[in-house]
This record gives sequence, structure tokens and C-alpha cells, in this order.
Amino acid sequence: MPSWQHSGGRTTATGQLRVEPQDFEVVEIPSFELQGEGEHDYLYIEKTDANTPWVARALARHAAVPVRDVGYAGMKDRRAVTRQWFSVRRPGGVKADWQQLALEGVSVLEIRRHNRKLRRGAHHGNRFKIRIRDLSDPDSTVQARLEAISEAGVPNYFGEQRFGRNGSNIGLAERLFARKRMPREQRSIALSAARALIFNEVLSARVLAGNWNTILAGEVANLDGSGSLFPVTDADTDLQQRCRDFDIHPTGPLWGKGAPTTIGEVAEIEMQAAAHHEKLTTGLEKMTDEGRRALRLVVRDLNWEWRADNLVLEFSLFRGGFATAVLREILSYTVPRY
Repeated sequence: MPSWQHSGGRTTATGQLRVEPQDFEVVEIPSFELQGEGEHDYLYIEKTDANTPWVARALARHAAVPVRDVGYAGMKDRRAVTRQWFSVRRPGGVKADWQQLALEGVSVLEIRRHNRKLRRGAHHGNRFKIRIRDLSDPDSTVQARLEAISEAGVPNYFGEQRFGRNGSNIGLAERLFARKRMPREQRSIALSAARALIFNEVLSARVLAGNWNTILAGEVANLDGSGSLFPVTDADTDLQQRCRDFDIHPTGPLWGKGAPTTIGEVAEIEMQAAAHHEKLTTGLEKMTDEGRRALRLVVRDLNWEWRADNLVLEFSLFRGGFATAVLREILSYTVPRY
């Protein structure tokens, strides 16, 4: 995979991530209130070293329902301890005994009812607690980087997990665009990986140019915490201040039909970055419409604690943000094979 630009330059600090699943904790932040009644069981689940789709399939088997009747708001890391909601459609008849669910590393913490299926993206974000072990900081820059991240955020890169081991999901996308038939789940993974690669390339070009966190004329900006987009014809002082205040953000393309929707200098940057991946852009334009994603990721409630040669971080990210996008700005980390 490409080595994308760092907003603070490449760091010399090193450390180990996910030595144990307990080193990476994720708690989903919901954006809805449960009604307490309805045809869906809502399960608040803690899972350790298990991926989200595997848990969803196991819930479907236990309840004897199709897997399409199981919902969750977002994919959570496997090598981690995570807490998130799942929904299982149970309109009537014999109810599932969730207390009898026997899955290694999975515990049901709470059971509620609600009137709608849990859909992807139906959460506000995630709260992280991450332990970095064996931290080496030869230039003593980690503290300064943490302070800068707290004040300015980080480039909103898609994390390496979006691309699969050694970038294998990009190969999957190339096969898809060569008209190889594949299941719906694989098609979704392939399309997401292709869009993520091009987005990261555009973002890296903006970081290199020093304008990834600046509103430019010709930009498509979005409102913080929402999908609302608006074109920028004049990057006046008011918009620049709103950008500094994290009220709005510049965006990059999730490539598809109609890309790019920007104009001028911004469109030129996007077209040049995408030109290196013609097979991917051509395939995406045939199979999906363009979307937009913020170029900047706000890191909220960032706290850190030094414990000998370990660093413990706590922070919150809006949905769609990757914790690894934060970590890559702090150190170069390795993950033990497991």
C-alpha cells in the first residue's frame, strides 16, 4: 500500500499495538433512544477477539432467523474488546433465550426491545482506550504531537483494515471490475476498498500541499457531524473561521459516477490523484455514485497517560473515523501476528 503523507511529518517514535485484545477497547456511542417495545430484540454485546459479522451470523443461528434480520451500526475491530448494539428481528412466537447464548469471547450485557432494525451508521461514534506498549520516542516528539492533534485533528484517512491484509481488497476490486462474479458481501468490500484508496490518495495530496484542513474556493464542504454538503464559491474569512472552529470541513471524493463535483484547483488535485488508478475510477463510475467524506478528523476528549514505557490514550471519534488514522500521526507501530 502507498505511504501516505503525515500532517506533522513522519514520526520516529515506535511502539507495539494490540499485543493483547485488552490493549484496544472500543465503546460504541449510540445516536438513538430505545423504545422498550417493538419487534426487534436489541442486544448490548461485549466481544473479545471476535469480528462483528461473525457475531451477527451467530446471533442469527441462535434465534433461527436469516442473517439479514440481524442489524448493527458499525464494524468493530476484531483484535480488541468492544461493546456495541445488535438488533435481531423477533416479531412473535417463541422468543430466543439470549442468556443461553454460548459464544467464546461474547457476553450479552443488556437486552432491550425496539421498533426498528439497527442500520449501518446509526450511531454517533466510538470511544477508544488504547494501550501502546514498548513506546520508544528518540526525539521526544510524542507529547508535542498529542497536543497538536488535540488542537487541530488529523487527516481523515481510511485505516489499513479497509484494504485487507497486504492490500488484498484492492485486488478484489480489480477482479470485480474485470467482471468476476462474487457474493454481495465481497462486492461491498471491494467497492469500499477502491473508494478508500482513491480518497486517501487525494487526501495525501492535500496534506502535501498543506491545505487538507483549509477551505478552498471550488471546495465541497460539509457540516461537522452531519452529511450536509455545500459548494464553496468564495473561501471568505467567515468560512475560514468556521473551519478553524471545526464547524465545517473540506471534503474529498468517494469516487463514483459524477466525480469530481469540485471545480478549479480542488478538482485538479482530485483528478491528478485519481489518474494513477484509472481501472478503479472507471469501474467505480459504472457501479456507484460519487459521495464525499471530510478530509479532517476531529479527535475529541483526547487524554493520555504515561505508564513507564507504555502510553494509554483515550479519545472519541465521529462514526467512520479510524483510530489508526490518529495513531499513525503519533508513532510508527507494529502489530504482532495472531
